[in-house]
Amino acid sequence: MATGRNHRPATSRSRGIPEATVARLPLYLRALTALSERSVPTVSSEELASAAGVNSAKLRKDFSYLGSYGTRGVGYDVEYLVYQISRELGLTQDWPVVIVGIGNLGAALANYGGFASRGFRVAALIDADPSLAGKPVAGIPVQHTDELEKIISDNGVSIGVIATPAGAAQQVCDRLVAAGITSILNFAPTVLSVPEGVDVRKVDLSIELQILAFHEQRKAGEDLGAPPDRRSGEDTAPPAAPPAVAVAKRRPPESGTDGDLPAVMPA
Repeated sequence: MATGRNHRPATSRSRGIPEATVARLPLYLRALTALSERSVPTVSSEELASAAGVNSAKLRKDFSYLGSYGTRGVGYDVEYLVYQISRELGLTQDWPVVIVGIGNLGAALANYGGFASRGFRVAALIDADPSLAGKPVAGIPVQHTDELEKIISDNGVSIGVIATPAGAAQQVCDRLVAAGITSILNFAPTVLSVPEGVDVRKVDLSIELQILAFHEQRKAGEDLGAPPDRRSGEDTAPPAAPPAVAVAKRRPPESGTDGDLPAVMPA
């Protein structure tokens, strides 16, 4: 099977697919895979859009970039769309991945069983702690960061996952890039600086919790029946802060150390 480093399909940029469409393709693939597992042969744009959480007009526009228009009165062929989207996302080949930082979060990622079924192979687990070297996590022995460059070269890795504390993330990132990594998934609670040509996707669980806390606070305010008075057209004073006890209940749990956050697995 071809690996990510020695065989690259045409990219979405070269094919003219908007980044917003690319971001929705995994949602469609997840919904289609569920249909395929239930042996559903065809699906309408409305049904698939509902399952993916988008509107049907947007779905049809997205699929037009793939050259897939469905059949009037029948819909889309599920198996063909699974193949078509998988091919566009590069999931019809093997993508070796290294995870750097095998704390609680890194270990949880290593144990996630969904990588292999989606075209990603965890090629190596790397950590700076000498006491972890050689210890198996998810059946894979942890290797020391001293071997990082050799591991990347030997395994043909082009995707790196950073699950280290914030203070170590940039240094790890620099080494990954210098070793040839061109795509990084960053779980560390910090912003990484990378050169042009390197793609970074950031997953910050604390930010997601804070956004949820914001919405929870808004819903609590609505439940109290105190909507803002907009009838006068004048600025009004901001609502009083909720009681400290209520805020505490909705505050996201603090991590023990940087990067040691609750594990939330990809869908």
